Amino acid sequence: MSLKMKKEELELLSNKDIAALILGDSKRTLNTADLYKKIIKLLDLPESTFENKIADFYTALATDKRFILLDNGKWDLRSNHTSDKVVKIISDDEEDEEEEEEDEVKEDDEIEEDNFDDTEDEEYDDETNEELKDLVVIDEDELELEQ
Repeated sequence: MSLKMKKEELELLSNKDIAALILGDSKRTLNTADLYKKIIKLLDLPESTFENKIADFYTALATDKRFILLDNGKWDLRSNHTSDKVVKIISDDEEDEEEEEEDEVKEDDEIEEDNFDDTEDEEYDDETNEELKDLVVIDEDELELEQ
């Protein structure tokens, strides 16, 4: 398809489809306003259409995966741009499994021989508890009353 279509044929297409044709034929990028003005001119629509529908046109381009908004604020076809980055999409379940595997590896790495006797700690705790069993917690208000 090309822009050498009759007006009647263009009227059967959506604004997004016409924009894709314009960007595909022109081999250059355009900002939202210029692109929509070209569409209005091709369809012989009144100037008030531009003012009333430009926001809807922008939203339509932004949600259509055929288009990409470049850093300079101009639109182009996504097919004209490639990405050097590969994004790995993983599900939540896979992510949880990976975290569990990492945790297991960390636990294995952290296991070391210690020179402490665990029974000493238990005895110490028992002695401390025995010494502290007669202590009473006093509220600040109670403390003031006693003085």
